[in-house]
Amino acid sequence: MSPDLKAGIQFSWSYMIPERATVPNLYHDTAFCLDMPDVLATGYLVGMMELACTNGIMPYVDWPREQSVGVVVNFSHLAASPAGLTLEVKGEVIEVDGRRVKFRVEAWDGIDKVCEGTHERIIIDAQKFNAKMADKKLAAKKLKAEL
Repeated sequence: MSPDLKAGIQFSWSYMIPERATVPNLYHDTAFCLDMPDVLATGYLVGMMELACTNGIMPYVDWPREQSVGVVVNFSHLAASPAGLTLEVKGEVIEVDGRRVKFRVEAWDGIDKVCEGTHERIIIDAQKFNAKMADKKLAAKKLKAEL
């Protein structure tokens, strides 16, 4: 991780809302969701906010050896957005504490402010992280076999 990764770094990221991100499409296998409004699902929005932060710090990590994982999300979903609009996400690094990076982020859909809040990510060594996940998958497989 670069020592240049510090508070004050600003970034923006654009993403067009796809049909698959709306509540009925994202949760197509859950019957009651099929009747819900055809708007951007909050869960998908959270992922888009995380991706904007990931992209914002990409120049400061040794990608793909170093990556980041989300550990805290604190977002308010302020307005509904249909598929086809483009979200413009703007953010700023507000704190760096060791491997922990904290962001302030907001998103607009061209008409309304859609989201605002804070997010935290941890910089990881991808190889070590993936090795831990491989071990966890084996443990889960054993646990499942015991049931």
